[in-house]
Amino acid sequence: MNIRSLTRGDGVVIGAAVLLFIASFLDLYSIDGADGIELPSLWGSGPVVLGVVLAGIIGAALVVVARGLPRTPKVAGLDLGQFGIAFTVFAAWCALGNVFDMTGGLDNIGSGSDEGAPTAGTGLILALVATLLMAAAAVATPLVPALKGPLIPAPRPAAPQPYGGQPQGGYGYPGAPQQASFGGGQPQPGQPGQPYGAQPQQPQQPQPPAGDFSPFWFAVPVPRPLFAEDGSPTPIAELAPGTWYLAVEQRGPALVAQTQDGRRGVLQDTTGIQRG
Repeated sequence: MNIRSLTRGDGVVIGAAVLLFIASFLDLYSIDGADGIELPSLWGSGPVVLGVVLAGIIGAALVVVARGLPRTPKVAGLDLGQFGIAFTVFAAWCALGNVFDMTGGLDNIGSGSDEGAPTAGTGLILALVATLLMAAAAVATPLVPALKGPLIPAPRPAAPQPYGGQPQGGYGYPGAPQQASFGGGQPQPGQPGQPYGAQPQQPQQPQPPAGDFSPFWFAVPVPRPLFAEDGSPTPIAELAPGTWYLAVEQRGPALVAQTQDGRRGVLQDTTGIQRG
């Protein structure tokens, strides 16, 4: 799981889940004049535990795990993250119902007087706030640009030179100069080691850059697929925010990128990328 692929919206979901967990240990009810009476926490009510606490925490976990995986698994044709969003919305809905109707069917029994009737306690009100915040962040993250930004900013590379800062030759990097042969360059006339009668050799000139393109490091703002160079529609990898990749070639508006494990592919959507 790549935590650098998490977004700001995922951070809000995580914070709301922590708030919900804390609220689960607070009072479920609030009764006037109940000083000295020990009131149950949210864990004392089965419907609240299942419909609010566990549903909210499970939903938040599914949203975060789905975002951090390279490929989102599917259940019954739906992404794991979509299941998580549905859980968070369900938890908020259940919390709202419990706040407005604490005693349920008991309201229809008796004289109907509200005197001394239990109301929503601190824990349940805080749980409603947490689930509403969680559901709103889970739904809005794919839609709001401010929430789609990376939660952990990517560290900038020390230099845009690939792999240790040395110009690479023969590894598919356009515009990279060819390195001299072993031994420190070609011998000059009159130098020791020059074969008798041999013509002086000219130093090898570096290859000119292809189309004035120089390799550079970049990071993507949101997860984006990397397609094969042969034009296959099936992605070979997914570029994650918070990770630096090397652009080795430009093909119109697209870039040929190289991942950290050496795979190369075409990044078709280059909007909003961050250059190193």
